Amino acid sequence: MSDVLHRHVPWLTAWFYDYGRMAVQVFLVVAGFLAAASLAPDGTARFTQPGRLILRRYLRLVPPYLVAVAASVLIAALVRPWFDHSSVPAAPTLMQIVAHALLLQDLMGYDALSAGVWYVAIDLQLFALAVLILASARGLQRSQPASGAWLAVIVVALLGTASLLVFNRHRELDATALYFFGSYALGMLAFWVSNIPAGEKSQVESGQPFVRFASKWRLAGATLIALLGCVALLIEFRSRIAVASLVALGLIALATAAITSAARQSLSLRREFLRAVLRLSGLVRIGQMAYSIFLIHFSVCLLVNAVVTYFWPADFLPNALGLVTALGLSLLAGAVLYRSVESRATQVPGLPLTTLVQR
Repeated sequence: MSDVLHRHVPWLTAWFYDYGRMAVQVFLVVAGFLAAASLAPDGTARFTQPGRLILRRYLRLVPPYLVAVAASVLIAALVRPWFDHSSVPAAPTLMQIVAHALLLQDLMGYDALSAGVWYVAIDLQLFALAVLILASARGLQRSQPASGAWLAVIVVALLGTASLLVFNRHRELDATALYFFGSYALGMLAFWVSNIPAGEKSQVESGQPFVRFASKWRLAGATLIALLGCVALLIEFRSRIAVASLVALGLIALATAAITSAARQSLSLRREFLRAVLRLSGLVRIGQMAYSIFLIHFSVCLLVNAVVTYFWPADFLPNALGLVTALGLSLLAGAVLYRSVESRATQVPGLPLTTLVQR
C-alpha cells in the first residue's frame, strides 16, 4: 500500500522511510536512562542475582512476542498463495522457530518471521549487557575497594564510546548489542549526570557515591556527552547518533528542571496539564499497550496489504484508506494481545515495561 501511495505523495512516504525509523534512537536512549534508574540509580548495582534478573526480563518480553510471531507465521501462510510480495515471510523451519523463541534469530543468521523482532532481541541483549557490567563492577569494588564507586559508570562510558566511534560504524554488527550500546549508554549516562546531588553538607557527610560532585558538575557531564556525540559525528556523520545525542541532552535538561526548586511549581502545573491532555486523548492507554501494538502490527499490516492489493492493486484511495485501516486494526489487535497475554505476563517478577514507562 505504501508503494502505491509513494507514486502519488513521494515526499510523505520518503520522509517516513528516511526519518520515521529515527524513533528507534529515542527508544534506545530512554531505555538506557530507565535501566540506570532501576538497576543502579547511584552508579552501584542494586540487585544481587544478575542471571535471575536477565531471565525475568526474558520471561517478561517473550510471551506476547511468541504470540505475535505465531500470528505472523499463520497470516503469512494464509496470504502466501495469492499475495506475492517480498514482505511475506517464507514458511519457517523448526530451527528458525527455535532461534526466534530464544531471541537469537539474527545472531544465527535466520530471516525474521515478523518485523521488529530484531528490536526485542537487541533490547534483551542491551539489558543483559548493562546488568553484567553493573554486577561485575560491584564485585570488583568489593574485592578491591580502591577501584571506586564510579567504576560501572566509567565502564559504561568507555564501552559506549567504543560503540559510537567504532562498532556503530560497522553494519555487520547490527545483530549485536555492541552496535546499539552507544545510544543506550548515552541514556544511562544522562540519568547519572542529571542525578548528581547538589552536594549539601548533609549529603557530603552521608558518604554517598556521588557526594564529590556539586550540581554545577551536571553541566560538565552534559558537556562531555555533547562532545562525545560531536566526535562521533565528526568521525562519521550518522543522523541516528545525532538524534540519540539530542535525546540524551534533552533528558538531562528535563531531569535537571524537575529537581530544581525554582522550577518545581511551574513544572508540576505543566505535568498535571499534560496528564489531563493525555488522559483525554487516550494516549496513556495506548502507551501501556505500546509493546503489544508494536509486536502485532506487522501481522495486521500484512493481512490488510494482501486484501487491498488483491482487490485494488493500483488505486490511490483504497490503498490510502487501507493504511489507515491497518493502523486502527493494529491498535485493536494490540489491545487484545495486551489484555490476554502481556498484562498477565506482568505477574512475573522483574522489570515490567509498564513500570518502566510509568517511572
